[in-house]
Amino acid sequence: MATPPALSPEQRAAALKKAAEARAAMADVKNRLRMGSLTLAEALERSDEPAIAKLKVLALLEALPGLGKVKARRLMEEIGIADNRRVQGLGPQQRAALLEHLS
Repeated sequence: MATPPALSPEQRAAALKKAAEARAAMADVKNRLRMGSLTLAEALERSDEPAIAKLKVLALLEALPGLGKVKARRLMEEIGIADNRRVQGLGPQQRAALLEHLS
């Protein structure tokens, strides 16, 4: 493996801050899904937002009420979505299949 680039302390601090903000934004999306203030359809429509686009589909599904780890994995396997797929990488047919199964 190649060594990471040498960063100045300021660059490192900025990168850490940006990563923390991204994690907080993703956690907020998952919390809103759990609470019901954001639906799966709305999340998929807003998949151009970085907080949603970078979220793994499995994490998105697990955040839905009534859908646990096992059901989420089975659904993804049934539709043909890889475990490591992110929301931005979903195709239109995969999005439609998710919405159809969960509506």
